[in-house]
Amino acid sequence: MTKSKAEGTEERILDAALELFRDQGFDAATMRGIAQRAGVATGAAYYYYESKDAIVMGFYERASRKMQESIRARLETVSSFEAGLTELIHIKLTHFAPHRAVLRALLRNGADPKHPLSPFSAETKHIRDIDIGWFDHVLEQSKVRPPRDLAPYLPGLLWFFQMGVILFWVTDDSPGQRRTEALLPIACKVVASLIRLSSLPLTRTLRRPVVKLIEIVVQEAI
Repeated sequence: MTKSKAEGTEERILDAALELFRDQGFDAATMRGIAQRAGVATGAAYYYYESKDAIVMGFYERASRKMQESIRARLETVSSFEAGLTELIHIKLTHFAPHRAVLRALLRNGADPKHPLSPFSAETKHIRDIDIGWFDHVLEQSKVRPPRDLAPYLPGLLWFFQMGVILFWVTDDSPGQRRTEALLPIACKVVASLIRLSSLPLTRTLRRPVVKLIEIVVQEAI
């Protein structure tokens, strides 16, 4: 599908902003500088994006939108929970790889759940819900049957696990982020094993306080 002129301009401004965030950092970049990098008037930049925060939100939304088809296609090829979990997170890392420096520049905002650009904020909930839906899909597709008291929280917990991996990856300065490449399959294997163990009758006593902790920590955050 051919992009309209307006869509092309909007994309150009967004891409220019990402370049500037990478080169100068989020705080140092200005709307004027973004407009200059995009080759448009400053007023035009404000027409499409009212602020730098709006540009970052546009970046998140575009990334989420573009990944949907890839996620759907790739998850059709896996059947085990461990493989699906690994593949889902790997898709995110691959997609964001060209913009890892941008995500690193946004770390300070991401740590504050009250900041609108935080992945934990109310403003990003629509993106978070799409992500959590895919973890639910992986569970359903692999026919994993977690215990009933844990099941409602599991997709959200897996999303938290993903965010931990992404944080590790963003701050991983090993060549080509090799440490993350080594960590991801092992971490997913551990998570899959813990979920299987949680269904055993012997774990019921231990599971009760764990579920209580989850209720306290997770319920408000997602």
